Amino acid sequence: MMAKNKKPNPKSLARKPRGFPDKREDVLKAELDMIHRVSSVYRLWGFEGIETGAFEYADALGKFLPDQDRPNAGVFAIQDDDEQWMSLRYDLTAPLARFAAEHWDTLPKPFRRYAYGPVWRNEKPGPGRFREFMQCDADTVGAKGPAADAEMIAMMAEALKAAGAQRFNVRVNTRDLMSGLLDSIDARDEETRLIILRALDKLDRLGLSGVADLLGEGREDESGDYTKGAGLDAERVKRVLAFAESGKSSRGETLEALAAVVSGNEAYDRGIAELREIDGLLSAMGAPDGVVVFDPTIVRGLEYYTGPVFEGELLDEILDEKGRAVRIGSVGGGGRYDGLVSRFRNEEIPATGFSLGISRLAAAMSLTGELNALSGPVVVLVLDREHVADSHVLAHQLRAAGIRSEVYMGSSGMRPQMKYADRRGAPAVVIVGEDERQKGTVTIKDLIVGAQKAKAIKDNTEWRESRPGQVEVSRDEMVATIKGMLEADN
Repeated sequence: MMAKNKKPNPKSLARKPRGFPDKREDVLKAELDMIHRVSSVYRLWGFEGIETGAFEYADALGKFLPDQDRPNAGVFAIQDDDEQWMSLRYDLTAPLARFAAEHWDTLPKPFRRYAYGPVWRNEKPGPGRFREFMQCDADTVGAKGPAADAEMIAMMAEALKAAGAQRFNVRVNTRDLMSGLLDSIDARDEETRLIILRALDKLDRLGLSGVADLLGEGREDESGDYTKGAGLDAERVKRVLAFAESGKSSRGETLEALAAVVSGNEAYDRGIAELREIDGLLSAMGAPDGVVVFDPTIVRGLEYYTGPVFEGELLDEILDEKGRAVRIGSVGGGGRYDGLVSRFRNEEIPATGFSLGISRLAAAMSLTGELNALSGPVVVLVLDREHVADSHVLAHQLRAAGIRSEVYMGSSGMRPQMKYADRRGAPAVVIVGEDERQKGTVTIKDLIVGAQKAKAIKDNTEWRESRPGQVEVSRDEMVATIKGMLEADN
C-alpha cells in the first residue's frame, strides 16, 4: 500500500495497458494504405462502404456474449445511464447483422457491404495478439448458394494481392463435408466431434502422428501436459487421416481424393457437390488453382459458420528467437453464417463474408520485408535564426511541388539538426549558410546515397574531401534536384 501523502513516481504513470499498441507513422501509414488498397478491391466488385459505431448493445451479441449479467468476458462493456449494457465491438460482423436487420425493409437485397476500423477483444494479450486491432471486412447478406461464397473467396484472394502479399493461399472447406465425415465414423456426441475437428485443425503444427494421437487415446506435449483424445479405434483414425491428407495441389485432384474417402453419406456428398460448384465459379472469376485451394483441415467457428469456410494464409517463413523457421499463417478468414442476421427477425436471412486482419497482415509483411519502408520529410536546416523565414520559404517551395518537407523547429546547432533529420528518416536536408545566401545557392545533402557512399570511406580526411551525397545548386534548381534525388533513391 502506498504511504499516505506520498506522491507516485512520475515514471510509473507513463505506462500503457497491455494489448493496446502504440503506433508510429510508419505503421499508421502502412495500415491506412493497406485499407485503401483492400477497400478499393471491394468497391471494384460492387460493394458499398458503411461505418457503424464502436459500441453495440450487449444483448445484440446474443449467444456470442459469454455472460449476460456481467458482459465483460471476452468483450469490453460499460453500463449506460439507462442501465443497458454496451460493448465495444469485437468484430465488424455483429454490427453488420444488427444494421442489416434494422434496415432490412429499405436495403437493396442482397445487401453487399464493406467496412473497416478497429475492434476490441477482452482477452489475454501475447506476442502478435492484441486487444485492439484493425480489420477490413466484406459481406453479402441475403444471398443463398455457392455463387455468393465463391465470390467472397475470389475477392479475398484479390484483396490479399492488393494488400501486397506475395506468397499466400486462400484455403477452403465446407461444413457439410466435415459433418458427413463425422457421421460416417459414427461420431455422434458433440464432445467427440469437437475433439476430432480440433485435432484436424492442428495438422500443420502436430503432423499426422500428433493428430493420430489426438484422434485415439490422447497426447502428451513437450511440457508434459496431457490432452485427452477422441477415443477412436484404428480403422476410424485411418479414415479421418485419409480425409486430412486429401488436400492436393489442384482443386480437382482434391475433390477426387475426398470423394474416395467417404461414400453413401448424404451430407458428405452434398459437401463434395458444393465444392465442385464453387470450383467452377472460382475458375470463372479468375481465381487460380494453387492460390485458392481446397483444404479439408480448415476448421473455423464451429458454432458460427453454417456452410463453406475459408482462411487466408501467408506462406512466408520467418526465424524465431531460436533460429527456427516459423510460418506466419492466418491473416484473415470467413465463411457462410446463415444464423446471425436471422436471429433479429422472424425470417431466414442468409449471409456470407470474410475479414482481413489489417494489423496482423501489416505486422507480418514488415517481418518478411514486403512492407515498404516509409521515408521521412526533407528537413530544411536553420543555421541562422535571423534568417529563419528564409528556411520557411524554401520548405514552402518544396511542399508546393508535392515534396514532403519541414523546417527544423528546435534551437540546436547543425550537428544535432543532422541527427534529428537522421532520426526522422529524412531522405535529404537543405542547408543554407552565409556562403550559400550570398551566392543565391543551397546545399542539398542526400542522406540515403550519402550513407551508402560513406560506408566505403576509410578516414575523416577522405570524407571531408569527397563530401558524399552532397551537392550545391542554385535556389531555382533546388526543387528539381531534390525530385531527382528522391526518384533515384526509390
